[in-house]
Amino acid sequence: MPSRRRTVLTHAAAWAAVSTLPRWSAAQTADAGAASAAAAEAKAPPLPAVGSFLKLPALTLLDGTAFRPEQADGHVCIVYWWASTCPFCALQSPEMQKLWLSHRDRGLVMLTLSIDKKPQDAEAYLKKKGYSFPAAWVTPEVQRVLPKPRGLPITLVRSREGKVLQAERGQMFAEEVEQLAHWL
Repeated sequence: MPSRRRTVLTHAAAWAAVSTLPRWSAAQTADAGAASAAAAEAKAPPLPAVGSFLKLPALTLLDGTAFRPEQADGHVCIVYWWASTCPFCALQSPEMQKLWLSHRDRGLVMLTLSIDKKPQDAEAYLKKKGYSFPAAWVTPEVQRVLPKPRGLPITLVRSREGKVLQAERGQMFAEEVEQLAHWL
C-alpha cells in the first residue's frame, strides 16, 4: 500500500504535468518516435492483480548470463522495469541495488528489465552506476511473455509459487523498497 507521502507526491507530479499541457506546441508533440512510444504506453496492460500467476521469460541478461524461469521457482522474485532516462528510476534503482546486495544470500531472486531504446544504453548506465543486480533488455520476445504494465518504474513481487504478492507503479521510497524483504 502506498505511503501518504508517496500519494501526495504522485498527485503533485500529476498536477504539475497537467498544468503544463496548454504550453505544449505542435512542434513539441510532432516527434513521431515520442508519439509511437506514447501510443505503446497507452496500450500497455494495467498492473497484474495480486494473486494472479506471473509467468517469467527465459532470457539472456546484459552480462551475458542466462536467466531461466525455473531459477525463481521456490524463491521470492522481484521484477523491476526501469530506464536509464527515467528520473524516478534513478532514485529507486540505488535502493533496488541495496536490496539485492542485502538479501540475495537469503534466496532473493531479482530480474530487472530495461526499456531503454538500445541495450548498450542500459549496459553503460549499469556500469556507470556500479549496479550488479541481474538486468536484461526488453526485447519483443520478452514483451510477449511478460508485457510491461503501464507506467515506470514498475515493481512486482512474485511468490515462491509464482503468484503476484505486490504490484507497484511509480517510484518507491527507500523504506518501501526495504519493506519488500518482508516477503522473503
